[in-house]
Amino acid sequence: MQISPINTERPAPPSDHAPASVFPKQHLLPFVLVTVLFFLWGMSNNLTDILVQQFRKSFELSPLQAQLVQTAVFMGYFCMAMPAAVFMRRWGYKAGILAGLCLFGGGMLMFWPAAIWGHYEPFLCALFVVGCGSATLETASNPFIAQFGPAATSERRLNFSQSFNPLGTITGVLIGTFFIFSGVTLTQAKMASMRASGTLAKYLHSEIMRVVPTYVGLGCVVLLWALWIGLTKFPHIESEHEDSGDKGRFVDLFQFPHLWLAVLAQFCYCGAQISTWSAFIFYMLQYTNVTERTAALFLTGNLVALAVGRIVSTGLMRWFSPARMMGTYALINIALVAVGIVHPGRVGAGAIVATSFFMSIMFPTIFALGVKGLGPNTKLGGSVIVMAVVGGAIFPPLLGFIAKRTGSYARGYTVVLLAYIIVALYGLLGSRTQGEPVVNVD
Repeated sequence: MQISPINTERPAPPSDHAPASVFPKQHLLPFVLVTVLFFLWGMSNNLTDILVQQFRKSFELSPLQAQLVQTAVFMGYFCMAMPAAVFMRRWGYKAGILAGLCLFGGGMLMFWPAAIWGHYEPFLCALFVVGCGSATLETASNPFIAQFGPAATSERRLNFSQSFNPLGTITGVLIGTFFIFSGVTLTQAKMASMRASGTLAKYLHSEIMRVVPTYVGLGCVVLLWALWIGLTKFPHIESEHEDSGDKGRFVDLFQFPHLWLAVLAQFCYCGAQISTWSAFIFYMLQYTNVTERTAALFLTGNLVALAVGRIVSTGLMRWFSPARMMGTYALINIALVAVGIVHPGRVGAGAIVATSFFMSIMFPTIFALGVKGLGPNTKLGGSVIVMAVVGGAIFPPLLGFIAKRTGSYARGYTVVLLAYIIVALYGLLGSRTQGEPVVNVD
């Protein structure tokens, strides 16, 4: 049986040997508009890393209190992914994207009153709303791009769009570095002197206000992008029967074991990624003689490696199976993390940086493989995979616990190694779908 994945004008019958196209040639504008969203939420995600340090200084927080920034965002992902899917079952992908952009942009605009108020809790509320918006956008955009063309090229298409995500993360770090960080570091003696003279509160409030222009400006851009998307006609996704009454049911998801294996793999991958990056500076400071700033530059190297890996690997998918590539990459990362554990120091740090190249294709490939063949259940299935990013909130504390008990961040990376074992098993053995339909190609 042959089906067309997009409700478009009927093309001429293709040759049996014609290569499957990657991009929806008749609907490039919606494809581009949605692809840009990957850049936008990538920028936001890494701005939160800047906020951890900025809020810790501005509100004089403990390390645990400062990490609530990440907790607020992850909770938004966990709480909103499923409601977003239910919303899109009724109203479709375009409505879900618009809702996500409104939440995303609205949460950023909330930084202005939060800064004027001058308390930490309103910022956490704003970040929760931003996380809800990001979750809605990911729940909508990932399956939309995966199905926006022939099923045979869904992994390549989603990896292409996801290639703009690390570019956004790098941009977010640079924006935060130059526009949020003031570059002023006060010693304890200086802070005590300013507190005694009554000038410390004014200084700390000025540090809080530094986040406002960046977030309000980005929020306005997001809302303008929502307006553009709202005025653009989007095609229906026929593979989900969007024009019929069949919207899928959650109970039907249990008929697709490859989906639940994808959820497990995504949970482990997100845990591995966030753990790798969140502990990297501490790893370098423990085992090398570099400064904190130099360690941060090496951390930026992880983001560059991720971006390069995704661009290069997306091209390689033209000749290699995405699932097998991902499984092979996971095996390589197991070896690299093992080097980081056994040989802590510059060699180990270099090996850990290299893992970012090979982790590059994992999120989009797991997602595309997980939703393949779900039909009208795609929105619900995609939301469950998005919820699996909560692994990024669970694995880092495990790494920290091991590092604290053993006195070694290198040993803490054992949890990352175990996570990649699960990803490797999924890519090589568990990602196969049954009864996958044949799809027309352009």
